[in-house]
This record gives sequence, structure tokens and C-alpha cells, in this order.
Amino acid sequence: MKKIIMTADDFGYSKENNTAIKLGYEAGIINSTCIMANMPGFEHAVNEIIPLTPNLNIGFHFNIIEGKSLSDVPLLCDLKGNFNNDFIQILIKSQNKEFMRQTEKEFRAQIEKVLKYCKITHLNSHVHVHAIPAIFNLFIKLAQEYNIKFIRTQKEIPYIVPKKSFNGKYPVNIIKNIVLNSFTLINKRRLKGSQINTNDYTIGVLYTGFMDEQSIIKGLKKIKKETSITEIIFHPYYSEEIPAKKENNYKEFLITQNPNFKQELENSGFRLI
Repeated sequence: MKKIIMTADDFGYSKENNTAIKLGYEAGIINSTCIMANMPGFEHAVNEIIPLTPNLNIGFHFNIIEGKSLSDVPLLCDLKGNFNNDFIQILIKSQNKEFMRQTEKEFRAQIEKVLKYCKITHLNSHVHVHAIPAIFNLFIKLAQEYNIKFIRTQKEIPYIVPKKSFNGKYPVNIIKNIVLNSFTLINKRRLKGSQINTNDYTIGVLYTGFMDEQSIIKGLKKIKKETSITEIIFHPYYSEEIPAKKENNYKEFLITQNPNFKQELENSGFRLI
């Protein structure tokens, strides 16, 4: 049977993200998450959520996009220690040896902070920066060193959800999809012989920012390969009052609270693992 990993990214980003992940876990939908070591919700995640979610697989969500660094890495930050590079800037700078040395230094600082609190089962990154081939090579090296057996890749088969494809974010997401699919071809070749596993497919790039049950099911229908593993990525958020900028994340949270969603997945020929 085709298999699914339901991963909620951004564990540790805020208490609201953490609460949404806990509730999704309790509903039996979220079985995987990934934690950010440098964001305001980290202490809440490790002290108040992890003890209540014993079977939740926790990965490391490497973050050099926002928040403060945990080490002295001036090429990654502004003068106040805040990360100040976007994906394109990181892609360009990844050819710089000193930038990569500092990136490795920050990776180690973040992952070792996480390892004080929990076991890590997989690696990925905020805004998919580890898809950049030079950083992916670093991930392979460090995964082997830290004995981590799974790194996310981002192959997503293009598909259309008619009403959502007219959203202003969709053209940008198409470009992301093309870039990440191209990098995945390179990165999967580099995994061969490494004894590190990865997912066959991803869902969550093309409809980042407006994921719902319909977009997930439509994407799954494109996957024909039996014995495949698909990682569905979403970013749930829950609080009693939802800020306007978090409405889409709240809708993603509602996916996890739909009692029929698990059955819909099974009816589509998939099993949660």
C-alpha cells in the first residue's frame, strides 16, 4: 500500500503552533513534526508538549531564515544576530566556503540544543533551504555523524485545484515547485550509498499557504507508484482568537480535526505511517 507521513512543520515556533500540533496528534492525524531550536516556542514545546506526545516522531527543522542565531555566524545574520538571508541569497552564498562553514556551525548549535531534550528521527529545514545542493551535502554529512536516517526531499508532482490555482500565491509556488523538483533530482542521486532514507514524494509546496483536504486529496491522486512514501507538509496554528495573517494556518489545523479525513486518505489507497 502507498504510505503517508503527516508532518506538521514549525514545532517550537510559538505556543499556538505547538498547541495545534498537540491537538492534531491527539486526533490521530499528525504523526510527525520537526522542531525549531531558535524560536520563542521552543521551551514550551520541549517542556509542555513533548511529555504529552510520547509517540510523536520529532525531527530537526534547521532554521537560518528567521529569528536569532545560536552561534556567532556573521555571514548569516545582521549586527543584532538576526538571520537576514532569504532562500535566493542563501543559494548564492552557498558557494562561499566561509558561509558554509558558518552554516555548519549554526546547524551544530541548533541540533545539539534539541538533542538535550529529545531523540531526532529526521532532518529538514525552514523554507526548504536544505534543498540547496551544497547544504544538502552538509545535511548528509551531519546526518551520518549524528546517526539520523531520514532527510526530507521535495519532489511534488504538479497538479491543479481549480479554485485555488487562481490564488495570487500560486504562480510563486509553481516556481518553487520547479526549483525544488530540480534540486531533488540532484539530491536523491547524492543519497545513494549513504544508508539515509528519504520520501518519494511531497505534498505541500504547490499549495503552501492554502492547504486543505481538497488540495491534499487532489495531490495524492497523482501518485501512482505503489510502495511509495509521501510526506504531507503543513503548518497548523490554533488559538482562541485567530489573527488575520494566521487564518490559512488555522484552516490547516482544521484538517487535523476532521474525523472523516483519515478515512478519506484510506479510501484513496494510502495508509498513515
